[in-house]
Amino acid sequence: MMSGTLSHRMASNFERRLPGPVEELGTVYHDGFCVGGVSVALSGECGADVALVPDLLAFRAYSDFPDIRISVAWAGKLARAQGRRLFDSGSVWSLYECEEGFQFDFGVPIIGELPYKRLIVDEQVRRARLLLSRECFENRKEAFPLEYPLDEVLITHRLAHERGIELHGVGIVGPDGASNLFIGHSGAGKSTTARLWASLHDVEILSDDRIILRGDADQIVMYGTPWHGEAAFALPASAPLQRIFVLEHGQGNVLTRLTRSQVVGELFARSFVPFHRHEYVDSALSFLERVADTVPCYRYSFEPDERAVERILAFRD
Repeated sequence: MMSGTLSHRMASNFERRLPGPVEELGTVYHDGFCVGGVSVALSGECGADVALVPDLLAFRAYSDFPDIRISVAWAGKLARAQGRRLFDSGSVWSLYECEEGFQFDFGVPIIGELPYKRLIVDEQVRRARLLLSRECFENRKEAFPLEYPLDEVLITHRLAHERGIELHGVGIVGPDGASNLFIGHSGAGKSTTARLWASLHDVEILSDDRIILRGDADQIVMYGTPWHGEAAFALPASAPLQRIFVLEHGQGNVLTRLTRSQVVGELFARSFVPFHRHEYVDSALSFLERVADTVPCYRYSFEPDERAVERILAFRD
């Protein structure tokens, strides 16, 4: 059952759902998706060039005025980056300066030393070119242009220009209509919390691992994302946020109200912020201060059983 408190259902009213897997306009293929209120439009020479990975299919939407436009193209091979490196993720992508703005190179040792794809975006993260290496992909249908983590990297960098942020958290709209966010590092009990609530009550779980927060008029809104955790909950929906709980394992299901500075610190420690530019960090901290001023936040030392859920349902600020 869909909860009536989900005020931003599935897609914002400026978006329209696509009629099929890919929409063909002339000789160019188009598709799109929306995560956290950020709409993305893709264009390419064939359907495979704009194909969404399975986790993004539920978030498919097309906007006439997208926040980000991406054109997908192919190159024989991609040369080494020439610009100054700004950030190394330590996994598959690195960020460099380039004439257009930013260049994200994706590569893994098993494929070779050169990138297998490259995303070039302007400084405002509004327009982008995604280049795929023919040398690395014999079959273009296996390329999955928007494969994780490119989709998440793109959204988090766009959010840095807006009043929004991505957090490690579980977003739950409970049977009483209350919209709660449970944040925590890996191992803190996010997926366990999601499974507990889903097994006991009729709830909406927006995500069991990554939640996006954005300011909306006089309230904070939380959005589901496709980047789920072990419990695999991911909904393309949103709801006004009423409370935040910082998860930690403990005894007695104890709730402790946090101060404003504690809230900002706890949220920032569990956020996805592009640290390579101080403007992004400053913007994130400013937004988290607004969250702390708007939404009550508690540390929740909990035991993973039914009593942990009932404690929240019975709780009053």
